[in-house]
Amino acid sequence: MVSLKLQKRLAASVLKCGKRKIWLDPNEVNEISMANSRQNIRKLVKDGFVIRKPTKIHSRARTRKAHEAKSKGRHTGIGKRRGTREARLPTKLLWMRRMRVLRRLLKKYRDAKKIDKHMYHEMYQKSKGNVFKNKRVLMEAIHVAKSERAREKSIAD
Repeated sequence: MVSLKLQKRLAASVLKCGKRKIWLDPNEVNEISMANSRQNIRKLVKDGFVIRKPTKIHSRARTRKAHEAKSKGRHTGIGKRRGTREARLPTKLLWMRRMRVLRRLLKKYRDAKKIDKHMYHEMYQKSKGNVFKNKRVLMEAIHVAKSERAREKSIAD
């Protein structure tokens, strides 16, 4: 068996790939062993004695399937969790989201003249003080406060 290390190296260089991707025709060993230059290798490639192997397929089908299942909530039980609850979804993040939602609502109401600046300030401080669990509760509180104000005004008149 003739050593074809040189030919394989040259072929890899000519075909711009790694040596593991080069296929040398086992039936044409003598012909290939005669080639000692890049020019000769190019000729062998043209004749089909030296071929660049196709890249292997690395399917993502299983990964996609697993990811889809995970998005549905599978494989997320206690045994699959590495980080603490805080590391997985920080309470600060939840707080920030909630504050932004509530403050956005208050600004919208103030700009739309649904609440005056005094009620805005009062509700802003309350929301900062963790009085309102979510947007719905805040909206209800605003309606209650407005109706209370209206009632007091009507009694005063």
